[in-house]
Amino acid sequence: MSASNDGNDPKGKSVKTAINIAPRVLLVDDSPSDCVTTSINLRRHDVLVTAVEGPRQALEILNSELVVNLVLTVDCVPHMNGYDLLMEMKKSPKLNHLPVVLTSENIIPDRVKKCMDGGAKDYIQRPINSSNIASILRYI
Repeated sequence: MSASNDGNDPKGKSVKTAINIAPRVLLVDDSPSDCVTTSINLRRHDVLVTAVEGPRQALEILNSELVVNLVLTVDCVPHMNGYDLLMEMKKSPKLNHLPVVLTSENIIPDRVKKCMDGGAKDYIQRPINSSNIASILRYI
């Protein structure tokens, strides 16, 4: 897709969906400080953010009426990890089309491969910062 058609403004700061509405990212992160930082960086790109602490809460949101355009989840969270969330989403006809990007402080090649083979769009090292937000948002 060319830069003129990719949904970004000329400065690359804004993303819009097909009907020109700001997209929503469901952020799954059990670290309050990382959640705040990532949310701020996403909002700087005109993205709506709904944040939850874990995958079970994420599934509740995803199965509600709220429109979500991308799921950004930490891979290693208590009780249910990001890969498990990805697998639950892929089993659901309602959710299997949604792009999922996983993050982790530790990049373990076998883990990354497992998640990518499972349908993740990307696997990014934490912390998420302004420099890698654009690469995440390209999946919307």
